[in-house]
Order: sequence, then C-alpha cells, then structure tokens
Amino acid sequence: MNFKLLSREQLARRASAELRPGMYVNLGIGIPTLVANEIKPHMNITLQSENGILGMGPFPLEGFERADLINAGKQTVTLAPGAAIFSSADSFAMIRGGHIDLTILGAMEVSEQGDIANWMIPGKMVKGMGGAMDLVAGSPNVVVVMQHCAPDGSPKVLKTCRLPLTGQRCVKKIISDRAVMVVTTEGLVVTEIIAGLSYDELQGCTEARLLKSPEGIKILNP
Repeated sequence: MNFKLLSREQLARRASAELRPGMYVNLGIGIPTLVANEIKPHMNITLQSENGILGMGPFPLEGFERADLINAGKQTVTLAPGAAIFSSADSFAMIRGGHIDLTILGAMEVSEQGDIANWMIPGKMVKGMGGAMDLVAGSPNVVVVMQHCAPDGSPKVLKTCRLPLTGQRCVKKIISDRAVMVVTTEGLVVTEIIAGLSYDELQGCTEARLLKSPEGIKILNP
C-alpha cells in the first residue's frame, strides 16, 4: 500500500466543492468548520451557526479574536459584511423550517443506508445532542466529512451504525480521507478515491458494501 490519507485541511477543501453560489450552509463542529476558510467571496455563500449567526466569516487572524463572537463549537469566528446575530430559538426556526440548503457534518459512524451517528462519544461524558439532530432532519442535503477508519483501524463506514443515531437515511454523500461515496438505494457508490489506494483495499477497510460508479472512479485530489 502506497498512499497518503487526506489531511483535515484537504478534507475541508474537497467539501467546499459541494458548495453552490447563493447557498445557505451550516458547518458542524470539527473538520467541517475548516470549510469556512475555503470559501471565496465570489461564491456568495452564507454560513449559518446554530447559536444565532447568519453570515459567519472565516476564522480570525491571531490577535484579532473576539471572545464573545463564537460559533456553535465555541470557536472564535468573524462576521461577513451584512451578517446578523439573533437568538438560538430563531436560528433553530431557520433550521427546522428547511431554510438551510446544505449541512456539512463530522461523524463517528455512517451506515450504508445514510444513517449517521455523531453526538455520542464512546466512554466520554457529553453535554447533550447539540443541533445535529435538527440539522439532519431539516436540511435537504447532508454531507459527512470524516476519517474513514478509527485510530485503531476499525471501519467507521458500516452496514449498520452501532452508536446512538443522530438521524436515519439523511446523509447524501460521505467525504472521507480515503474516498468520496454517494449514498444510493443500491448502496454506497464510490466516485473518487485517493491516489495509490485500490478499490479492493478501500473495500477491505469498509464494513459497508461498496459499488463502483458507472462513470468510473476519479482520483480524489482536492
């Protein structure tokens, strides 16, 4: 095996390719927040945060942080021109009302049916479910960005999720550090794969059954 896994920044760059001009987008905690740094002004993307921001900008430069201006993950952020700040209740009204075009989330596990588990960390105390359950229920397009395998090498793309679910049959696409997979009724269709990794090797580290894209598999090179 002669391949190099994508870095967090490369994953964020590939995820940014899912953005379309004029979209309203919510970025989950972790790798998805890095997508904010990949958005160019001409793209006209509006980022929404569950804690009450519409028009979130990229992360601030060192020395320009404002401790009272944070995203849902408690990270300091900036505001884009024309941004608005409001209550969390109004924010979730936007989400539950179906006004978010695209949600990009991290995950501990994803199933071949498009189920996602991303709020319960095994062996750790968690404060609660956060906003992910509302996001996967209210957004028409959910993309997951994740490491393909756990630190011990076990697969995270499974036939059936083992952890408590965040949502069922809601994920449309999985972007991992090894491949891009589209969720279909027939199964997970591999459309992109990193250089040096074969399809058989990808299947070997994936519990879910994979299918080759009928258009062919491209090299994943963000």
